[in-house]
Amino acid sequence: MSHSNTAFHQLLKPISRHEFESLASEHHSGQKLRSATRWDQFTAMAMAQLSGRQSLRDIETNLLAQQDKLYHLGAKPIARSTLARINEKQPAELYQSLFYKLLGKTQNCPSNHKFRFKNPLYSLDASAIDLSLNICPWAEHRDDTSNVKLSVALNNGSQIPEFVAISDGNENDMIEGRKFDFPAGSMVALDKGYIDYEWFGDLTNKGVSFVTRLRSGSVFSVLEHLGSNPDQGILSDERIELTSVHAKKRSEPELRLVHYIDQESGQLYHFVTNNFQLSARTIAAIYKDRWQVELFFKAIKQTLKIKNFAGYSKNAVLTQIWIAMIIYLLVSISKHSAKTGWTVLRIMRVFQVNLFERKTLKSLLQPDRPMGKRSEPQMRFAI
Repeated sequence: MSHSNTAFHQLLKPISRHEFESLASEHHSGQKLRSATRWDQFTAMAMAQLSGRQSLRDIETNLLAQQDKLYHLGAKPIARSTLARINEKQPAELYQSLFYKLLGKTQNCPSNHKFRFKNPLYSLDASAIDLSLNICPWAEHRDDTSNVKLSVALNNGSQIPEFVAISDGNENDMIEGRKFDFPAGSMVALDKGYIDYEWFGDLTNKGVSFVTRLRSGSVFSVLEHLGSNPDQGILSDERIELTSVHAKKRSEPELRLVHYIDQESGQLYHFVTNNFQLSARTIAAIYKDRWQVELFFKAIKQTLKIKNFAGYSKNAVLTQIWIAMIIYLLVSISKHSAKTGWTVLRIMRVFQVNLFERKTLKSLLQPDRPMGKRSEPQMRFAI
């Protein structure tokens, strides 16, 4: 049998140690680290993400148990007090920079959404990551809650979050959403929390299409009726102009309004878009596909450690969240080794129980089918 490094070692291969050390030097605070390095910190926290470790003591114990397998990673066990200190003091921006470095290596990942058009399709949304108000007062959201906000624009084709930001829980979703630089020609599905007339004009000028829902009470005039198709749930398709003073001051472009009724639930929707080329039914289906970003948030909250934290300072929390996003990218890159149809969520669950197994990723993520049922003599009854 040929020798294989651990699954953990193979998973981390896309990260260049040279690039990592360069970023670590750039994002360093205080005196030189002596008893541990940023790479030791990263491997410890990455292991915790993948294997479901709950606390600093749990991380330390498991690293000691696997120390002979850390050698080929260029890492070593790290004491929990040292890990806590580095998490608190050393800038989390290292892992934000590493995330975007690694993101550049996902360009070759398959990216095929279910629609006929070839343009990239993104789903934009934000989700709160809850924290304890007693131990994280810096993240106070209301009198009784504290949280940080994770904003994501998910590529629906590759299932990779290509735009990510972490902000204060009190911050409006629009503040981070407007910073995402979507490529010209792309399509973005977003909910009503991102309605901003000036931003819609900017997206239109850049050649970016969007689909969202019309706010109730919006004032507009119909410029042209484009048709209808009740058999497909399209009650009306119209070219409109928003006529409120607020919209006119912000140079809101002409828009398209699609009145759509879901034939299964009977729910009526009013979709608004700046795209006049796609069919009305496709516009409705694009908004429905925005559910992919909700499934993304569900997957990372179920499998990655962004609910229980190993440290409670702002820097420690941001460090853990950014490392979680890096792990998601690494697992997404390994997806090409998995069976067709395997989701990132399923692959993560395989890694959780095989992290230090010496198997190739292909054998791990494309397991052989079990042999046909065989009659076991010990299971037979004597008659």
